[in-house]
Parts: sequence; structure tokens; C-alpha cells
Amino acid sequence: MAERQEITVRAELRAGRGKNDARRLRARGMVPLTIYGGEGEAVSAAAPLRELAAILRSGAGHNAIFTLDVDGVGPTEVMFLDRQIDPVKSRLVHADLRRLVRGQEIEVSVRIELEGEPAGVRDGGGILEQLLREVEIRCRPSIIPEALHADVSGLGVHEVLHVSDLKVEEGITVLTEPETAVATVAVVREEQVEERTPEEEVSEPEVIGKGKKEDEE
Repeated sequence: MAERQEITVRAELRAGRGKNDARRLRARGMVPLTIYGGEGEAVSAAAPLRELAAILRSGAGHNAIFTLDVDGVGPTEVMFLDRQIDPVKSRLVHADLRRLVRGQEIEVSVRIELEGEPAGVRDGGGILEQLLREVEIRCRPSIIPEALHADVSGLGVHEVLHVSDLKVEEGITVLTEPETAVATVAVVREEQVEERTPEEEVSEPEVIGKGKKEDEE
């Protein structure tokens, strides 16, 4: 597992709660936040959009753990709990953050990345299909993986990789049903074109020609 990068984001307490206040914050390049959970009360704050967007674009994405240092409150480790994206501008407009408690396990979704070329693709002419993109896991925040990597190089035609086949590090519990299919190698069947006999190919113009002659008469 890659070493986690230490990230600290400075934030300010948010006094107002209305839409006008949120609009003013966004005009300044800030994002309204609410921090929940852990051992404290909910806190309303605001942090720079640029810094939060950079975290979401990182390899860990919404599972990234970072320190939020709120003026007048102090630093605390957090991760994204929920976020609201402007559908037109595709930009973060609000986020709920989860306050983390050291040693306490949490449940998160982690993406699955397939690795290798399946034998069924290489030798059997099949196509690799990924049927499941994420799995639910439970673990301590400090060991959340960026992704679960699955080797599919041994997968033959019509064979299926299940959740139970995924390899995880010690301390991680996979919550998704073990028999859920993750990937398979399928065979694409070509559409059969109806073949016509030479007699059928010859007879068709004769019928058309005959009908045309009768019409002329």
C-alpha cells in the first residue's frame, strides 16, 4: 500500500447558514462544509475550492484522508462523507465531511482495477467484461486502499472472477457478497446472414421482369 500523503487544509468557521451566505462564499472561491461524527458536535465551515478539488482528483479520490484545520476549532482528520456537484459547471458546491477517530473502523466503497490480459481474450478471442466497479469494505481509515487490484490473466472464456477471489490486506473486511461477479470473459457471436441458393438469386429478377412486362401490356 502506498504511503499516505499528509494534506492539511485551512478552513474558516461559517457563521451564516442561508443560501445568500453560501453564494457569497462560493464567489470567494470557498466551499461550504459541514463536519459530522467522531467525538464532537457538527461544525459548519468553509474551505478553498481549489484545495478540495485537488484532493478529489487525487488517486484516493473521495476516500482521501486529510487534516482540516478550522480557525477557532483546531485540526481534525476528516474524509468526504457526501458532496454536491454543480451539474452545469461540474464543480464542488457543498461537502459533508466525516470526522475520524483514531483506531475506529469505517465502511467505504473502493474501486476495483483489473490487471493483465485474460487467457480467454488472448487465446480464445473473447472480450473481458467488468461487471462490478466497486466493493464495500470495512477497515481503519489509515489502511483504506486506493483500489483493489484483481489479476485476470488466468481467466478463460466463460470463466468468472468473483468478489471472493479478490485479495485484500490484513485488517480489511470485504462486505460485498462473496459470490458477486466482478468480471468475465464473454464470446461475441457474429450474426448469421441468411444464405440464398443460386436458384433464388436467379428467380427474383425473372419475377420482377415478368411483372414489369405484364404492367406494360
